[in-house]
Amino acid sequence: MLRTKPPFRADHAGSLLRPQKISEARAKFARQQISADELRRIEDMEIERLVHKQSAIGLQLATDGELRRGSWHLDFFAGLEGCELYHSAARSPDERPDAVRVVGTIDFPDDHPVLEEFRVLQRHAGIAHVTPKLTIPSPVMLHFYVGRAGTSPQAYPQLDGLLHDLAKAYRKAVRALYDAGCRYLQFDDTVWADLCSPDVLQQMRERGDNPDQLPQLYSRIINYAIAERPADMVITTHVCRSNGDSSSWLAAGGYEPIAETLFARTNYDGYLLEYAEGAGGFAPLRFLPRGPKVAMIGAIAAQDGELESKDDLKRKLQEAAQFVPLEQLALAPQSGFAFGEQSTPLSEQAQWDKLRLAVEVAQEVWGR
Repeated sequence: MLRTKPPFRADHAGSLLRPQKISEARAKFARQQISADELRRIEDMEIERLVHKQSAIGLQLATDGELRRGSWHLDFFAGLEGCELYHSAARSPDERPDAVRVVGTIDFPDDHPVLEEFRVLQRHAGIAHVTPKLTIPSPVMLHFYVGRAGTSPQAYPQLDGLLHDLAKAYRKAVRALYDAGCRYLQFDDTVWADLCSPDVLQQMRERGDNPDQLPQLYSRIINYAIAERPADMVITTHVCRSNGDSSSWLAAGGYEPIAETLFARTNYDGYLLEYAEGAGGFAPLRFLPRGPKVAMIGAIAAQDGELESKDDLKRKLQEAAQFVPLEQLALAPQSGFAFGEQSTPLSEQAQWDKLRLAVEVAQEVWGR
């Protein structure tokens, strides 16, 4: 049977290709040829179109495609108190800032832009009769990538304080989003994939960090952040491996090193897992506890226009079902279709074909 609550049998990571109208409007806004209000009006129209398209192809959920964001993670962090964006050495001052640092005490403000993002999505999703799904970066990403070098010693003499405040800020974010009506929230996270990569782990040791302690530490932070979510709110994570140039992987390595901690000890309701080159097999799914948790098998490429075979996708689901019951599985693309303003090389039609494929395979495997 298809699921009536998220995560759904056919799901997706969240970001969608940037429509041409959005790209043109952002370029005009950068040249001061249109106002911020006009840009928002165009974004609203395109978000409405994308929500209804997701409904039309049979998805039970819809996202706003992250169309408002220039960066899938930096924009969220920039909205937190205590964070600021800046230009790395490799970035031109004329371009968007590409890095974040901690300059003060971390907190989630009542006027964070993500709340309005959700309200717009919710309004359109209600008309389209689909569940609105919101995506935000995981709290542990800020700690992992900013580290000591990117954190003010005046604000946080010890990084333990940063982790403590991040967990509290995200608990506030979860509550605020729930109060706004959000019932399906996803934490996007590249850290767990990094913790699977022997190369990344070696780089961390060479710079003096001890990565062996991080899975347990990060699990506790996430559990604290989501501990007070109401029973009717679903929170999942997307374990992301692909990077922004659409052509390579941030981290390679199977899920075995982090599987027990992530699946059995971290209290997410579901996991969207990329299964592509370097991701290993399905054996780590044996750590997924029997019960309501769901593993979404990311087996549809979001960076390759060739449409997958239904038989191949069904075979992968059956392979995964050797380690976890089929009733605890779902199907999804490997990742989002865009990385902020940068899209994958697919056409918009290919994007919809792949999402429709997920719906059709789910209906054939689990019934209508």
